[in-house]
Order: sequence, then C-alpha cells, then structure tokens
Amino acid sequence: MAKLIKSVLVIGLGRVGSLAAILLQSNGYQVTGFDTSPDEDYPFKVISASVTDEVALEQAIAGHDATLTCLPFYLNLAVAKKVYQSGRHYFDLTEDVPTTTAIREMSESAKGLMAPQCGLAPGFVGICGAHLAKGFERLRSMELRVGALPQHPRGLLGYAFNWSAEGVVNEYLNDCEVIQDGQRASVPAMEGLETIVIDGVQLEAFTTSGGLGTLCETYDRKVDHLNYKTIRYPGHGELMRFFFNELYMRNRRTEAGEILVHAKPPVKDDVVYVHVAVEGWKEEKLARDEFVRSYFPREIKSRNWKAISWTTAASVCAVIELVSQGSLQHHGFLKQEDISLELFLNTPTGQFFK
Repeated sequence: MAKLIKSVLVIGLGRVGSLAAILLQSNGYQVTGFDTSPDEDYPFKVISASVTDEVALEQAIAGHDATLTCLPFYLNLAVAKKVYQSGRHYFDLTEDVPTTTAIREMSESAKGLMAPQCGLAPGFVGICGAHLAKGFERLRSMELRVGALPQHPRGLLGYAFNWSAEGVVNEYLNDCEVIQDGQRASVPAMEGLETIVIDGVQLEAFTTSGGLGTLCETYDRKVDHLNYKTIRYPGHGELMRFFFNELYMRNRRTEAGEILVHAKPPVKDDVVYVHVAVEGWKEEKLARDEFVRSYFPREIKSRNWKAISWTTAASVCAVIELVSQGSLQHHGFLKQEDISLELFLNTPTGQFFK
C-alpha cells in the first residue's frame, strides 16, 4: 500500500527534531529540515530560515505532505495555522494546553490531520493508559507518571535540563486538569506529592500540567480518578516550590528558565521513567494493571542518543507512520488515546519501546 505521507518538513533541528528527521528519512520518507541556524551536516536537505519568515515557511510547508514542529511550545501555533491553511498534515510535541486547544478549534474544518501532543507525555503515556483501560469492565483510577532524569544526580535538585527549559517551567506553573471523585477539575501544579519506586529506585511524583492531553475529556464520567504527575528524585518538588513561590520566580518565567539551565545543564547519561497504572473491576473483582519501564540512551544510526531524545522522537515518528499507512484518521483532530498500542509498538520506531 502506498504511503499517504511521502514527504515531511521537520521544523526545529534540536536534539529531538534532528533525530526525528533522521528516523523518518531512514524509514523511507523524503525529509527536509527547517532551522534558523543548523549547526551540523545532515543527511537531508535543510532550509536555513526562521519561522518568522512567512514566505519561506509557507513555501516549505506547501512542498511537503506533512509538517512536524519540534519548536518550543509558544512557536507552534503560528506554524499550525500555516499548515492548516495549506491543507497539509500537522504534528507537534507540545504539552501546552492553550496551544492544543487553539489547534483543535482549527481542526474542525481542516483538510489535513492536526495532531499535536505526539511526544512522550502527552503522547505515548496516554496511549499506554488507554490500552490498559480497555482491559477493565469498570474503571476506578488512571494514574500516569513520567520523568526524564539524570542517571547520576548531583546536588539537592537531582535534575538536569535535557528538555526545553520553557516547557518545564510551563508544566511546573500552569494548573493541571484532572478527574477527582468522578468530576473534571483543575488543580495547582507541584502538588499531590507521592513516593514512587521503579527498579528499586525511590522517586517522588507531583502534579504538572499538560501530560494528560485529552484524556480527561475522553474518560469524563468513566473513571473516578485520573491524573498525571512528573517523576523526580526525592526533594526536588519542595525546592522548586521554594524557587517559584517564595522567591517569586513564577512571575519571571524566562529568567527562571535561564537560571535553572545555568545551574543544571544537560547530561548525556539520562533515564526516562514511565509508570502507568489503571485500577478497576474485572469480572466483579478489583484489579490493577501497570505499564512500568525505564528507558536509557541508545545507539541509533551509529550515534548515541539520550533517552529523552529518542523516546520523544520515536513516539512522534510512530504516529506519523500509522497515519501514513492508513491505520489512523487522516483529517481532523487526533487524540493520542485513539491510537492502538499494539499498532504503535509494531512501527519501525515504536519497536524501540518494547
């Protein structure tokens, strides 16, 4: 069967974008990169331009079946509007709720597919949660936990900014959508501290925004409790609450991100923890199913990639593959929980998660 998507424009060639482009090309797609200042030689064509250059952006989008943006969340909406106008397919990795809401509104009349939130969380973790939920006759709770951490933490924060500083600050400060006692609600970020243990490592988790994607809508009146929390090493949450609240850095987001990255720069040896747990009734008996994994850096195309980079890039590439082969809808708005985990894991990049 011929691919529905043959060419992909990848905007933003950072750690995730460059790997996504490499994976897509290796899987048979015609790939073009788009970046303000590409800093290395890539095995695909690269357009050196800014997304603020509307003419260059429109021409690049028009020349491809699909566009994947790996930009900071606040730049995605402008790109999404251009893709919508062109009638092509759109994919991104955003965790930002207002951005996703705006994209969804456009998707109601879109000729192509509008698919934000195709990363790790939101994204893969929601696919896992929905997969587990299908095994229950009646649901009690769905708990989704994800953390991208240094393997060898140093200092009280126990953290390294291997992900976008803007995205992390956004998640720590924006309110979080949840389902509590069967009702959709909004709760503050950095609350609900809990202990969690994965592979014998004691960790903590607390609420952050955006990780659920559209799950609260999908499971409204179907589950008593649904929430997403970020996994960190013990003590991290308390220090971040002090930083943002008592030092009033919550009102200076850009500066906060700069300070944190300066203090905790990226590391090569990272680990991504995924802990998804669903509880409910099977044949009138209360049961609990879990999907728990620890993902580490891996070699791809003769180069070592951080865990957060390959888990994010592989996730969105798997979704693009499923759309391209006709296993998913190809217009309107795509909910991550509508994606089959079995089909996802059988794509060329989805196999990395097995």
